[in-house]
Amino acid sequence: MTKEYTLHIAHLYGDLMNTYGDLGNILVLKYYGKKMGINVESKVVSLDEDFKSDDYDIAVFGGGQDFEQSIVSKDFQTKKDEIKKFIDSDGCLLAICGGYQLLGKYYIDAEGNKIPGIGVLDHYTEQQDDNRFIGDIKIKNKETGEVYHGFENHQGVTYTGNDERPLGDVEQGYGNNGTDQAEGAIFKNVYCTYFHGPILARNNIIAKHILIKALKRRYPNDDFSAQEKIDVSESY
Repeated sequence: MTKEYTLHIAHLYGDLMNTYGDLGNILVLKYYGKKMGINVESKVVSLDEDFKSDDYDIAVFGGGQDFEQSIVSKDFQTKKDEIKKFIDSDGCLLAICGGYQLLGKYYIDAEGNKIPGIGVLDHYTEQQDDNRFIGDIKIKNKETGEVYHGFENHQGVTYTGNDERPLGDVEQGYGNNGTDQAEGAIFKNVYCTYFHGPILARNNIIAKHILIKALKRRYPNDDFSAQEKIDVSESY
């Protein structure tokens, strides 16, 4: 009998930080999980709700506008210790736009207010004057050689810090700050990006990476060579 596997996703503030269709990332993870023989279950973890690191294998933290981010940023401080524990224990986390910013030290909003992040990653985000980075973006990951496609729309400019490496080098578009040719950040099993909305729908290989890493963390003694051979076609 084939062993049944289950992975649990925390959709952080999915009722508030889902402005750009980030729910699509959950759907993609469930779709490829099914192809791999994995039961993928998701739950929204929102304001005044506990995030327990041991309860989840994957966390997805999407983007929102400044108003939603200002509300979420205060509550997110109460989850800091468990988020740090989750990351330190190699939990898989996908953070997009506002979620990316709030994992860092701080970000400056459109009104010039300094909004504290939880500082579990070393990056920080400043603000541009009367300018946004908008348009299609194409990046290449140096480690894998994979090319990722997306759409960016952000006024913040982010500068990565210690132990963070870029999700990819910019071949088209702006990326984190428009100057260092880097987009996003990877730290342990955390993937951060400014790619708006369902990045996994256009870059299925990232969904596969996340699922495989989560499986190996949850079931360290099992062989997942069959899952690693599952074909993930390009979808852009």
